[in-house]
Amino acid sequence: MKKAIFEYDMKVRDYECDVQGHVNNANYQHYFEATRHEFLESGGLNFYSLHQQGIDAVVSRVEIRYKQPLHGMDEFRCTVARIERVGLKYIFHQEILRIKDEALCAKAKIEVVCLVNGKLSRPDIFDEAFKMYDV
Repeated sequence: MKKAIFEYDMKVRDYECDVQGHVNNANYQHYFEATRHEFLESGGLNFYSLHQQGIDAVVSRVEIRYKQPLHGMDEFRCTVARIERVGLKYIFHQEILRIKDEALCAKAKIEVVCLVNGKLSRPDIFDEAFKMYDV
């Protein structure tokens, strides 16, 4: 299996679980987003600072496949397995793996577009930041 380009470790908080003791499905999207923000930060791009400059990376589509549930207090690794550029959008391929047994818990394909001052624009700043990944 090819190594992810970015990994971020987290731990399930009790309040993220549903009555069955599983992480509620909506929280997986939060995990994926937090990881993308940390990925940007690792490349020198601060999400808030970009917004202050009128540049916003906005999710346009999310596809999540749930494989195995996370439970309260599970430690997990959320990854950016790879990224690709298609037209004006970036597609982030992400995974969540439970650390104790390396079980794949969820996979996501998340499409992101760039808005500059509220208008759909070429993602030049992201092209520059991601050029090392052969996107």
